[in-house]
Amino acid sequence: MYAGWILLGFSVIIIFLAGGEFRKKGGVPKGKSIVHTTAVVDSGIYAVVRHPQYLGFILFVLALVLMSQHWLSVISWIMGSALFYRDVLREEQMSIEKFGDDYRSYMQRAPRMNLLLGVVRLLLRKREDKVVNDENQ
Repeated sequence: MYAGWILLGFSVIIIFLAGGEFRKKGGVPKGKSIVHTTAVVDSGIYAVVRHPQYLGFILFVLALVLMSQHWLSVISWIMGSALFYRDVLREEQMSIEKFGDDYRSYMQRAPRMNLLLGVVRLLLRKREDKVVNDENQ
């Protein structure tokens, strides 16, 4: 149950970081929803994973499963996660259509929802950038 509470806090942080970064860098016209973004957001939490809000929601529900410790909640988490993942795939297709090569390039840099792989890739990119900057000086 304690792991559920910790995961719940972590998931809420991911969701809020994603929303804030998207509003800040997405080029959303004033008064419009974040679905009206005009730019690929690849900074902040979006530099780690492409779909942090979906990841956050999946982890949020998993946290509830861990807290409830009931087999029915496990089934609902599996079904809900599958539906979220389907939405992620659909959203990626729409983003490719909207942003083209910019989004394809972003797809190469950040994994879909694998937080661990995203952190490793981000650290490697920062290390490579540092080496390049050191060589240029």
